[in-house]
Amino acid sequence: MIIYFTGTGNSRDVAVRLSSILGDNDIIELCGDAIRNKELKAKQPCKAVVWVFPVYSWGVPPVVVKFIKEVKLSGAGAASHHMVATCGDDAGLTANQWRRLISLRNWTPASASTVIMPNTYTLMKGFDVDPEDVALEKLEASKERVADIARRIRAAAVDDDVVKGRFAWFKSRIIYPWFKRFAMSPKPFHATDSCTGCGLCARSCPLGNISVNDSRRPCWGNDCALCLRCYHICPAAAVQYGKSTRGKGRYLNNR
Repeated sequence: MIIYFTGTGNSRDVAVRLSSILGDNDIIELCGDAIRNKELKAKQPCKAVVWVFPVYSWGVPPVVVKFIKEVKLSGAGAASHHMVATCGDDAGLTANQWRRLISLRNWTPASASTVIMPNTYTLMKGFDVDPEDVALEKLEASKERVADIARRIRAAAVDDDVVKGRFAWFKSRIIYPWFKRFAMSPKPFHATDSCTGCGLCARSCPLGNISVNDSRRPCWGNDCALCLRCYHICPAAAVQYGKSTRGKGRYLNNR
């Protein structure tokens, strides 16, 4: 069973490729009913559950944390659990956090791996998408990396093969909690006058957090995963986050 959460498509890309290599067609995206029902059932008794998600400020995305804590997982009682986290540069102590979450459910944490993928975070000063050539290099390099991770999962590896980066403890123990508390508000999201009212942002939101008002403008609710899909998917580049995203790039992985 492969369970993934994605915003711009990087984690979906990795999950789909893992599914193909491992021959595991029990693949589930964390969105819509899958998140609301808080219950998943394996198509058949499985030996491995693979969690694929993007790194959020050197930690597990809060939406994934909540889901792991609350989900009723059937048909995978004896399965080992594997983490595959996508990140632009490094993951800090994300693997440690994930292992604690899995262990608290009395599940068995096995391997933890990271895949370097194109950067997508744009909401703070100094953060932007990668130049196209850098993004393409990362995507090309990810092919062999995903194949290697599939081999690790098939071999039932139990170790960490992650890019922690420098100052991992500070990033994951100090910046991550600060980020969750002070930098995940959906309130700065808005649409500029270039909005065409197509509603793509609302239809694409994995949590159904965006509605369209009578003026055909998107409105953001409070149940936001800050996945940035609405920002990156907007065909008119109308979705902005305060002043932080002005002039910054957009990226979608449609592979």
